[in-house]
Amino acid sequence: MSPHPSPRRLPALVSLLASVALALGVTLALGTTSASAANILANPGFESGSLSGWTCTGTASVVSTQAHGGSHSLSAVPSSSDTAQCSQQVTVQPNTAYQLSAWVQGSYVYLGVSGSASQNTWTPGTTGWQQLSLSFTTGASTSLTVYLHGWYGQPAYLADDVNLDGPGTPPTTSTNPTTLTTPTTSTTTPTTTTSTPPHNGDLPKHILTGYWQNFDNGAKTLKLADVPTTYNVIAVAFADATTTPGAVSFTLDPDLSAKLGGYTDAQFRADIKTVQARGQKVIISVGGEKGTISVGDSQSASNFANSVKQLISTYGFDGVDIDLENGINATYMGQALRSIHDGGGSVLTMAPQTIDMQSTQGGYFQLALNVKDILTVVNMQYYNSGAMNGCNGNVYSQGTVDFLTALSCIQLQGGLRADQVAFGLPASGSAAGGGYQSPSNVVSAMNCMAKGTDCASFKPSATYPEFRGAMTWSINWDASNGDSFANTVSAGLKNLP
Repeated sequence: MSPHPSPRRLPALVSLLASVALALGVTLALGTTSASAANILANPGFESGSLSGWTCTGTASVVSTQAHGGSHSLSAVPSSSDTAQCSQQVTVQPNTAYQLSAWVQGSYVYLGVSGSASQNTWTPGTTGWQQLSLSFTTGASTSLTVYLHGWYGQPAYLADDVNLDGPGTPPTTSTNPTTLTTPTTSTTTPTTTTSTPPHNGDLPKHILTGYWQNFDNGAKTLKLADVPTTYNVIAVAFADATTTPGAVSFTLDPDLSAKLGGYTDAQFRADIKTVQARGQKVIISVGGEKGTISVGDSQSASNFANSVKQLISTYGFDGVDIDLENGINATYMGQALRSIHDGGGSVLTMAPQTIDMQSTQGGYFQLALNVKDILTVVNMQYYNSGAMNGCNGNVYSQGTVDFLTALSCIQLQGGLRADQVAFGLPASGSAAGGGYQSPSNVVSAMNCMAKGTDCASFKPSATYPEFRGAMTWSINWDASNGDSFANTVSAGLKNLP
């Protein structure tokens, strides 16, 4: 149900459109109320006043109090154990291009497809109506499921004007007459991007990243030079915000220094050179759970980039890690990262939370794609998140092999290269509030992604020999646990293709 345009038509324009349509072999049917491509969904705007055509879980209804267009919309209420999904199965043509869109309102509202194609997009939250859209090409199957849903424990969401544009006959329940049908078919077989990875400090094909804690929180305290050589990348956690918007600084924590017998800034700088001489890279991490750095405009982006480049010059860091957990601006942070890269930061990593990489519409995902040509790796945090959607539309619980494999393929399907995707896990049960799983599970998940072996119930449709590896929070918590994570996972990395 779309807002109706003016019914007025100019005779000359009608004649011209008919002539063009005839020349192109397109069927043109002129109505008096709207002009739109074919929508092959039943009851797409819920104007029947019911859920006719849709199958819903949980609590769902059609309401007339709020609508994007027409007089009705869908209202559905997620619970702690259900996302309130409403879906509709349609018959589509194989190997054909389609476009799907919907207007939604609420927090964490998803729009997606499964079956002949698997793709989704979502919005983290709006106060008004927002349009979600995605384009996809079907596979060999002719069965496609279109779905909308919210997220566990979130408030009710609204959805309206759902449109699946592609070949097919508009359903008789549609209230909008079809006036122009221009199906677009695709006979091109999708290809896999095999572009050469960017220079990122001469790192190995498969890597293990660990965070070195610049503070004492009960985990084993370590001087930087005491970090095991099993770690290829050491992320120093964390840089500090300054009073200048976007700018950061770094100071060795005095409590940590005292705990280590008077560890000085000069010793820390010397240790950076020591581990680099062993082939390890050292980067400065920005953010963390309590990080308050914000880069939301050109000036703060410039301040951020200049301050990080100063730290690179002063301490000899190889690059920067972005671990901002309170939102991110893809445009301005991307601008800053390019400046840092041009200024000598060859290793650029990110550690988003799982919710940040569920859709290419998310800020973190957009940032990763914006700087894909210079990005080293995304070490997504597969912990402290609860259950999440996998790339096949199923929900998986943290702490399992499936959680790692089914969520990582979202990044691969969304446009990142396999060498830019890695698993981020807590080193022990003490290192996170939830989501810990044994290092052997991490090895199994890496084998599943890279070789197609050791998978659990989910197995990716392809293997990714370039899959990058793993990250852990933290080196210190791992040291408290006998370096179990590093020893097990680094051994697993050596067995990858």
